[in-house]
Amino acid sequence: MIVFGSTLSPYVRKCVVFAHEKGLAPELKLAGMGRGGPEFEAASPFRKMPALKDGDFMISDSSAIVAYIDAKYAEPNLIPEEPCARARAIWFDEMADTLMNAAGSVIFGNRFVLPRVLKQPCDHGAVEAAERDQLPPLLDYLEGVIPESGFLVEDRLTLADIAIASPFATLGCIDVTVDSKLYPRTAAYVAAIHARPSFAAIIAKDRAAVKAMGGPVPPEAAAA
Repeated sequence: MIVFGSTLSPYVRKCVVFAHEKGLAPELKLAGMGRGGPEFEAASPFRKMPALKDGDFMISDSSAIVAYIDAKYAEPNLIPEEPCARARAIWFDEMADTLMNAAGSVIFGNRFVLPRVLKQPCDHGAVEAAERDQLPPLLDYLEGVIPESGFLVEDRLTLADIAIASPFATLGCIDVTVDSKLYPRTAAYVAAIHARPSFAAIIAKDRAAVKAMGGPVPPEAAAA
């Protein structure tokens, strides 16, 4: 099984962590931003990461990939079967993919990808707006719904937790973390999910990669 992309992407990380939680060890091949080669392009017609190749089967899009893995490798099931729990898990996956990654991509893109990878200036105003306007409602919501069990659905690890924790891992690579004074439940939840072996090794590698490329540019006030 091959996953194409970079685990600095929360979408790619979600797929790799999901596979690891299934007891699988997919091969990661760098792809995206002009990389990947013919196999990646065959698996992802629009050259978006992640993509997956498992034998002769190829598919792209993180949600399609995890659905395939969960169906093919039944245990442990990470997408619940009970209708309400299944719907909740998929809803949290969508929340992460759209709302959380919309904010995270602005912050991570401007503070790392643009200046360090593409050699373009950081839009500090866009970062400030995302941190001020986009992230707080999401954190407020999570603070109110995370159960005492520390898992979002069925009091066990599911796709919901993997999907929600992944954007926080990307932001953590540029030192953007959950304020434990404002959001103690969310901060503890994220820390616990990130401490799982499936996440921890990937996060360590991703942070090392960001550091090796110069790290994030500082906020505008700090840079001035």
